[in-house]
Order: sequence, then structure tokens, then C-alpha cells
Amino acid sequence: MKHFKILILIVLGLASVNLSAQNAKKYVRKGNKQFEKGEYSEAEIQYRKALDKDPNSYKSKFNLGDAMYKQDNYKESGKMFNDLSAANLSPEVRAAAHYNLGNSLMKARKYQESINAFKQSLILNPNDYNAKYNLEYARKKLKDQQKKQQQQNKNKNKNKNKNKNKNKNKEQNKKDQQKKDQQKKDQQNKEQQKQPQQNKKDQNDQQKQKQKPQQISKNDAQRMLEALKNDEKKTLEKLERLKAKAVKASKSVIDW
Repeated sequence: MKHFKILILIVLGLASVNLSAQNAKKYVRKGNKQFEKGEYSEAEIQYRKALDKDPNSYKSKFNLGDAMYKQDNYKESGKMFNDLSAANLSPEVRAAAHYNLGNSLMKARKYQESINAFKQSLILNPNDYNAKYNLEYARKKLKDQQKKQQQQNKNKNKNKNKNKNKNKNKEQNKKDQQKKDQQKKDQQNKEQQKQPQQNKKDQNDQQKQKQKPQQISKNDAQRMLEALKNDEKKTLEKLERLKAKAVKASKSVIDW
């Protein structure tokens, strides 16, 4: 970016200049000396004093804008040059004001507005090489800014979609887990409902088992029958013996 423009006060020595204007010029000269030394804050003070003495001094305001620019106060310097560019001044002064306004806007990264300011400067002064250079420089910076913004938007959308898919997968996993938990819960409830029925069935089976008469085999029945016959035979024999014994006893009784 090409250098800034500064108006150096030339004393015309007109006899009609009033005292306030003369005092303003004195402060402008002091401010210019400090500006050339790089003492921009001190130069600002002198330019403001000049404006206090003569508020209509465009040179004081112009150079105050330069001092603010050098102190990186681009908002304030841009305001100064914007006012001067619209003032009823010579084309040369207005062209310089547009030029410095373009520089202030470019420093503030307002490239499109900066381009417009340089164009206005060239309309008033078509042969200004510095204005042409800065115009192309501002266009390049605007293009780079737009490209960077597009890339940022692209990355932002990419991250947004990535987060969206991540949240979607997370939500799906949550639903799947809820479904598994519900299935597990349903299975547990089914088993709990089935358990009393099974217990009841087991109890019924046990009851039926108790009520069901005990089955015996044919051989066991035959043995039991023979045992009963033997017992009956033994019982009859026992009775016969008792009977015989009773008969014998009756014969031994004395017959009266």
C-alpha cells in the first residue's frame, strides 16, 4: 500500500488573514515538525489546537486525520477524511481526502468501501499512480477476504454436518439401547408371568401324583396273593391246633 498524503502548510503571507488564522497556522507548523519526527501524539495535540483557533481550517483537520491514522485510530481518521471529501474544497484536496479515506478503510479491512474511495480519488485525479496501485491492492485484499470467508463457511458447514451426523448416530444408538432394554424388560416380565404358572403346574402334577393310585407289577401282585394264601393257611392251621387242644382239655375234666 502506497504512502499517506499530508498537506504541508505554505504561508501565503496574505495581509487579510486574521489573527485566529495566523495562530492556527502556527500550531499547524509545529504539528508538521513533530509529525515528520514521528511524534504523532504530540502532532495531534498541535493540530487540535489549530482547529480550536480556526475550526474552518481544512489543513488542520486533514493533518489531524493523518496523525490519527499513524496512531492506528482508523475509525477517527476515516471520519476526518470522509468529512473533507464531501466539503466544498478544490478537486486536488478532495482527491487526497478520498485517497487517505481509502487507506483508513483498508486498514480497517473494509475493502469494498476502500475500493469505492480510491475510485472517487481517481475520478478527481486520474493521473494519481498511488491511487491506482492502492485500488488494485484493495481489490486483491477483497478477493482474499472473500475466499477466506468462503473457506470458513465451508468448514463451518462441514463441522455442522459432522456434528449433526454425530448427534444423529448418538440418538440412534440411544434408541437402539432403549429398544434392547425394553426387550430385556419384556422378557423378564414374561418369565415372571410364566413362573407362577409353572409353579402351579408343578403343584398340580405333585397333587395328581399323590392322588394317583400306586401301580404294582403282575409279579408283585402274584407274590402278594400267595403271601395272603400262606397267611390264611397258617391261620387255619393255627385254629385247628387250638381246636384240637381244646378237645384234649375237655377229656381230662372229672365227670361228676
